[in-house]
Amino acid sequence: MEISLTDEDLRFEEEVQRAPHSVNAWQRYIAHKRKGSDVRAVYVVYERALQRVPGSYKLWKQYLDERTARVHRLNPALHGDEHAKTTLCFERALLHQRRMPRLWLDYCRHAERQADVSGARRVFDRALRALPVTQHARVWARYEAFAVRVGGVTCRRVFARLLRVWPERGAEYAAACEMRGEWDEAAGALVAEIDAGRSDARDAWRRLTHVLREQPDALGERTERVVRDGIARQPDAAGGLWTVLAMYHAAGGREERARDVFEQALAAVRGMRDFAQVFDAYAAWSEAQVTLALGRMADAQATGDAQALVDLRLRRLDRLLDRRAELASAVEVRVAPTSADAWLRRAALFAARDDAEGTRKAFEQAVEHVAHAHMGAKRVWLAYAESCATPDAARAVLERAVQALPATADEAGDVFAWWVEREQGAWGSSDEQTRRVLARAVRRVPRDRRLWSLLVDLEEMAGDVGATRAAYERMLTLRVATAQTVVDYAMFLEDRDLFEDAFRVYERGIAALGYPVAVELWDVYLRRFLKRYGGSRVERTRDLFEQAVDGCPPEYARPLYVAYAAFEETHGSTKRALGACARLARLSGPPAAQRLESWRFYAAKTAELVGLPATRAVYEEAVAQLPDAQALLAAVDFANAERRMGEIDRARALFAYAAQLASDDSAAVWPAWHAFEVQHGSEDSFKEMLRVKRLVRARYAADPHVLAAADLRAKQAAKDRAAAADKAAAADNAPANPDEVAIDDDDDDDDDI
Repeated sequence: MEISLTDEDLRFEEEVQRAPHSVNAWQRYIAHKRKGSDVRAVYVVYERALQRVPGSYKLWKQYLDERTARVHRLNPALHGDEHAKTTLCFERALLHQRRMPRLWLDYCRHAERQADVSGARRVFDRALRALPVTQHARVWARYEAFAVRVGGVTCRRVFARLLRVWPERGAEYAAACEMRGEWDEAAGALVAEIDAGRSDARDAWRRLTHVLREQPDALGERTERVVRDGIARQPDAAGGLWTVLAMYHAAGGREERARDVFEQALAAVRGMRDFAQVFDAYAAWSEAQVTLALGRMADAQATGDAQALVDLRLRRLDRLLDRRAELASAVEVRVAPTSADAWLRRAALFAARDDAEGTRKAFEQAVEHVAHAHMGAKRVWLAYAESCATPDAARAVLERAVQALPATADEAGDVFAWWVEREQGAWGSSDEQTRRVLARAVRRVPRDRRLWSLLVDLEEMAGDVGATRAAYERMLTLRVATAQTVVDYAMFLEDRDLFEDAFRVYERGIAALGYPVAVELWDVYLRRFLKRYGGSRVERTRDLFEQAVDGCPPEYARPLYVAYAAFEETHGSTKRALGACARLARLSGPPAAQRLESWRFYAAKTAELVGLPATRAVYEEAVAQLPDAQALLAAVDFANAERRMGEIDRARALFAYAAQLASDDSAAVWPAWHAFEVQHGSEDSFKEMLRVKRLVRARYAADPHVLAAADLRAKQAAKDRAAAADKAAAADNAPANPDEVAIDDDDDDDDDI
């Protein structure tokens, strides 16, 4: 090809003449020619350069890129010559650059754009033969995309070769077949992948389900075997696989076989999602069958058989829709066979339909499956008994229940309690029948308090004193009696004038229950004893009080000592009454605040019984024994007592002593001392009070330990207030305490203790 040269070209011509093998010189010449509009001139320079330097990869790559960039914008059908020239250039380049994968890939891309599929396939095959194995992955990536785009026999054969090299690429082949709607090939590839275990099994089965849904007979005679294998191996995808299997038989005209598969699926699926999928497919197929039968009946040549077929299919459809709730319940109990709630819902479903046999079967299955479920078997047994039509049938169920359930208060005890309530109430049984049930119940569950309480109530209502006492005694022996039980037993005996026996019951209850419950029992015991004997048996009463306070922990002893002091004050001596108060005040176990109140009670009783001057010894001992915070309050009380006796100087000295125990301006001593000086003091005494207050403030303000302690006390006080508020709120919502002693003791002649 001839081109015209310009004056500017001469310089580059001279350069390439001087160095014809210089790639850079030729590149500068080519770059110069690109500035013009004549593409042929550029191609001529490339051809001249490649004649001189045929082994230059750089020149071949640039030349081929420019040619492919130009021809790829041209339609191969209309500009076949240009594409053929580019193809020839690639062939010439590969004669010299046979091992260059980039040139082969460009050639393959160029060949793909041609109308010749066979020619493109041959180019790919030549590339694979020419390049080393390490470069084959790059070629196969384009070859695979080309085969997918072409499809047909080419796709199958290309992938057959590819899978011999990389078997793990079977999933890609299956995806390509799915995309092109080649369901047979896709199904075969997915089955091969599943058998080889080379890909995610769940995803493979999901895709196979989709393929079989599009074409049920894609696997031919292998369909049922493969699908059932998938159901066994992938229970999470069982719903879709069952549907596919049923539709496979339906597509083959095997309607009864399809129906059997649907029924088998509904009886086997173990999830509500799978159940909904199978049921919806079954219902839709049944509706389609009805529609098909109606179409046949509309034919003018239809006979009575067509009408019978329509009626049969309509009945089957109605029956299926009516069974939906029952089938869903069956799935629920298969998923959670030990769930009492699921079984109870299933039984309630049959009961709502007045299906006694279905209800019975549901309960029989339930008690078999939830026999060992915690707190579930009891509910099932009770519901089973409740569903029985006659008391005798319910008793038979309850007999089985108490034999099957463990002998604990939460299981068999609840069943017996329910049984007794029904015997006494809805069934209207005799007392003898109820007594037999209760006797058996307390033998079976001897530590259930509810059963003993029911037995005691029954015997008491029947008026059998001996049987009632025997029941109470048995409760005390088994240590299942509560404080309320002890009080009830004692009241029962008192009502029959058996007072000494009642008092022995109190003593047994106190010994059995221990503290702090024993404090309440002592309180009731002592009240009832005083009501019976008053002050006629002082020594025996003193012995009882001594027994009560001797074994009582200090934190619970206050009400007993207070009662002791009240008794001595009323029926004994003043000395003994004050002695009881002193013993209470000197207890070291209670909290400091409670100890202060005990000392104040001691001082108040001393002032009441002996006189105000006698309280000096009490207050002195209290100030000496109490901690500083409580000793300060005791000193203030001491000062107020001296003021009431007219000892102004002694009271002022006590206020000054209490001020030494104060830690800040908020102490209780300051307002009391201030009021005292305002009422009884002078200007000098008031100034002295202020001076002491300043000294105390200065002393504690400079002590970091005192400040830290004050901060901790403030935080602890805030926590205590919050805890008290929470406790009060919880007490408002708390259930009744079964051990709380409730006694109506408001007789007019009771002694105040």
